[in-house]
Amino acid sequence: MPWVNIHLRKGTTPEFRRNVSLGIHRSMVDILKIPHDDQFHFFHEFDHDNVQMQPVAFGLRRGERVLAIQLFFNNRTPDEKARLFAAIVANLRLYADVPAEDVLLCVVETNSENWWAAGRMVDPETGYDERMTVTPSPAGSASRG
Repeated sequence: MPWVNIHLRKGTTPEFRRNVSLGIHRSMVDILKIPHDDQFHFFHEFDHDNVQMQPVAFGLRRGERVLAIQLFFNNRTPDEKARLFAAIVANLRLYADVPAEDVLLCVVETNSENWWAAGRMVDPETGYDERMTVTPSPAGSASRG
């Protein structure tokens, strides 16, 4: 049950927020193989004065539409996270016209026992939603496919 917080300045349209959500969710379905109905995205809008950041960071100019996105989910491999980041950036450009320099991503990984939602069925052996394909890896940890 991934949980996504999207932080942004006030002034965007409902259509823009839907497109941001679509880009993030499509990426998570494609890369993390989450079920299509496993979508929990929460938008947090701030007055312009409540977002303090440098206009140039890491050598890149940041625009007024910066999105700070927190993704909460179970542990994933570095490769999965790198592919997810790339997919989110590409899909935010495609669906919401957000340039890469205006996307800030942070993953917070949690153990599967820290999640609960009515109706959710978790495989006790893998800790993942029963609808996800999970195969044992040689190192003994589960791999989602």
